[in-house]
Amino acid sequence: MNPELQQIKVGFTQNHPCSYLHNQQERVAIILEEELHTSDGYELLLANGFRRSGDMIYRPHCETCNKCVAIRIDVEHFSLSKSQKRLLNKAKQYTWQVTREIDPNWFDLYAKYIEARHFEGSMYPPNKAEFSKFIGSTTIPCAFLQIYYQQQLISVAVTDQVNSANSAFYTFYDPQHPLSLGTLSVLYQIQHTRLQGKKWLYLGYQIDECPAMNYKVRFDSHQKLVNHRWQG
Repeated sequence: MNPELQQIKVGFTQNHPCSYLHNQQERVAIILEEELHTSDGYELLLANGFRRSGDMIYRPHCETCNKCVAIRIDVEHFSLSKSQKRLLNKAKQYTWQVTREIDPNWFDLYAKYIEARHFEGSMYPPNKAEFSKFIGSTTIPCAFLQIYYQQQLISVAVTDQVNSANSAFYTFYDPQHPLSLGTLSVLYQIQHTRLQGKKWLYLGYQIDECPAMNYKVRFDSHQKLVNHRWQG
């Protein structure tokens, strides 16, 4: 870990059932230092494997498991795979745009996504009162990349913004749409990050044994944080 972070105050949650792996217990370390709840502080924390949920910044700190591995893409050197090229070709009629404001009307799409894809997880049932608190942050700049097909909103990718990087925080989309909107959202986030002249797009945690979380290694020029070092 970066020496700047070795003396920071953290809190630990109690063990509870893991959201991603059955028969595993989950615990996270939570950043308590208010000074790190800034864009600059979060950039340092991202580089050391932390993520946010709402205004909480955390990192897995499980007692018996270390399968959550932070992963990021070097967007400067990223190149498309054959399947990703095919996906973008199929999506030629799609458009995307970025806003900095949360639209409460997005909740219907979010609820549809949670009910179809995460009905066994901690996000179920979808809660309208907590929706904006979850995807937004009062301390870290956020952008919201929206994808449209035939002028219909089909996906929203929440993208945290720091100086030299973006972080793909959470994506929700129409679960009945025929294209792979999760992958498409990452490809558009890569484009957006490049347009901003930034180097990294953080993708959260790669979990090899979890089908919903093991797709991230399919993106070229990725690095994993292993033993406190980023490795390609």
